[in-house]
Amino acid sequence: MSESTVPVACSPSTAGPANWLDTVRWDADGLVPVIAQEVASGDVLMFAWMNREALAATAARGEAVYYSRSRKRLWHKGEESGHVQQVHEIRLDCDQDVVLLKVTQRGHEPGIACHTGRHSCFFLRHEGGAWVTVEPVLKDPATIYK
Repeated sequence: MSESTVPVACSPSTAGPANWLDTVRWDADGLVPVIAQEVASGDVLMFAWMNREALAATAARGEAVYYSRSRKRLWHKGEESGHVQQVHEIRLDCDQDVVLLKVTQRGHEPGIACHTGRHSCFFLRHEGGAWVTVEPVLKDPATIYK
């Protein structure tokens, strides 16, 4: 397939620094879904949302800043827990409506991304018609959030 036949959304971007945020396909609420993936292991750590301000802040500071829909405000990952996500790469999918952050999870070894005290928020696996916990709690959440 030649570049001229590639759908516009999947074509190489020519978006420069002035309009890189305009390339993102924000939803009706001005949000975009974000997946945080651990750069070293490839583990998917969590899913969250960003608004334009959060994505710009993430790019500027090199640490993940999300938008909390329940609190209606920006949320710097680790602001309460100390479990900060150092961002190595910010990627946009071919439809330009999902962001992928390649991160190093900081603040605890091994890294804790989930508010339940686990490495990943995806700790439940479907097995035989039921959800089974497959990752241990690394630190009691009562000791993380004060």
